[in-house]
Amino acid sequence: MKRTRRAGAVLLVLLTSACGIRATTVPVDVGAAPSRVSCDTPQPQSGVQGFRATVELVCGSQLVGVERVVPVPEQKPVRDPVVLVAEALLEALEREPSAQERDAGFTTGVPGGLTVAPARAGDPAGTIRISRKPEDLPPVALSQVVCTLAGSEAVSAGPGPVVLGGPDTDPPRAWECTEAVRSRPESVPTLGELVRPTPTPAPSASR
Repeated sequence: MKRTRRAGAVLLVLLTSACGIRATTVPVDVGAAPSRVSCDTPQPQSGVQGFRATVELVCGSQLVGVERVVPVPEQKPVRDPVVLVAEALLEALEREPSAQERDAGFTTGVPGGLTVAPARAGDPAGTIRISRKPEDLPPVALSQVVCTLAGSEAVSAGPGPVVLGGPDTDPPRAWECTEAVRSRPESVPTLGELVRPTPTPAPSASR
């Protein structure tokens, strides 16, 4: 599968430095007070081994992509590379922003302890199952997860919704990372659209 090959390639390319990433400034008003946050995206730490990715953090009540070198989860058995990349991205979202990121106004609402499991039999292609029901996550956290996974070529099969499921047998649902979600992450629909697997056509009878 093309998506799996992309994920495998990401895991094989471990970066030891991340240079040349330009900081961008997104001044954002924070309520009625005259204070403003810069939302400058800091340089990733050098010497960190992992893969380059954009994680969506909260700054000035909206989502702003921050480029990082994301470490691959440690002490994990060999599994589907898509699962490994998705779990690495969740761990990056859960991690407390660095001092530089906090100074620039970045926070994260994603709770700790989320893990990723392989899709279940019968799940639609591209399903990512996490250890909590997506609809039970705080809206801002759900927006961060959806937009981070949607922006990852190793996880997302291409433009379109992200299909997420929980740890139970409930059918997965699809969420879109739209400009409205990015600008107002607290307004993401709690329940995504139900996604049903496309039935496999029955083989034609041989004559």
